[in-house]
Amino acid sequence: MPDWIEGRVTANRQWTERLFSLRFSAAIGDFKPGQFVRVALELDGEIVARPYSLVNSPGEPEFEIFFNIVPGGPLTTRLAALRQGDVIKVAEKPYGFLTIDEVPAAKHLWMLATGTGVGPFVSILKTEEVWRRFEKVVLVYSVRTAQELAYQDAIAEAGKKYHQQLSFIPLVTREQLEGAINKRVTDAIVSGELEQQAGISMSPEDSHVMMCGNSAMIADVMEFLKSRNMRKHLRREPGHITTEKYH
Repeated sequence: MPDWIEGRVTANRQWTERLFSLRFSAAIGDFKPGQFVRVALELDGEIVARPYSLVNSPGEPEFEIFFNIVPGGPLTTRLAALRQGDVIKVAEKPYGFLTIDEVPAAKHLWMLATGTGVGPFVSILKTEEVWRRFEKVVLVYSVRTAQELAYQDAIAEAGKKYHQQLSFIPLVTREQLEGAINKRVTDAIVSGELEQQAGISMSPEDSHVMMCGNSAMIADVMEFLKSRNMRKHLRREPGHITTEKYH
């Protein structure tokens, strides 16, 4: 069991009917961009906890998680109802390996996200290390509707500052949006449209791919990249693909 500390809600932003960003203050230990923390509430005498990636960078004074309401889920509905001043439980120590320091040397970094999986990548974009290490950073952000494209200000700020390095490619699957690809991530890769828009290819020679989000997307992309001789990255066996295990 984690060591729980008190967190106090400072803001709760609702993006859509089901998407929320919860900001809170807490005495959490040091963390690396891309890591996650467990957040909990006591419900009916039982502590119910889930892991959430931190969206903020280490230099920001408050912490932030991005989540969606899970139908029938006991925790997310309650998190969505929290307001400024409410108290939550937070694990004292962040975890996770979806971090830049775990990525081996590469020329290009691809970050593929679906839904709330964009959270850890927003945190990474806010830091300097990613821009020092990679010539090109491609953020692929797939959602169902345009309204679900959250954190556009943060992404635009990174693009303004590092416009020669960052390529932001939104994918909107259930409606047409100018400037966005109307396909799922895997379909956009297979068709070549994703690489064409990025202006670079995913290859074992110069690319590393980080993925966060829908498990089916991760499995499908992983299978496709195997056909290009790209493999999952392990500390004991360096590879080309990094994902996160939250449980």
